[in-house]
Amino acid sequence: MNRRPQLRIVAPAASPEEAAAVVAALARFMRETAPTVAPAPADGLAPWARAALLEGTGHGPQERPPWSTEAP
Repeated sequence: MNRRPQLRIVAPAASPEEAAAVVAALARFMRETAPTVAPAPADGLAPWARAALLEGTGHGPQERPPWSTEAP
């Protein structure tokens, strides 16, 4: 889904070059001030997701989950 707004300027007195400059400046501002994406957790699962998986499969929080690829 593209959540980007479609920018357009409604100024009858503006020349096409002026309107394009304003829209370009707004687009640049929106790119530079956009929120950053949060990094993924180091182990690949969010802590709440890991807890939910462990609880749903009947394992305790300190047990090695059966889907783990780590050596015991």
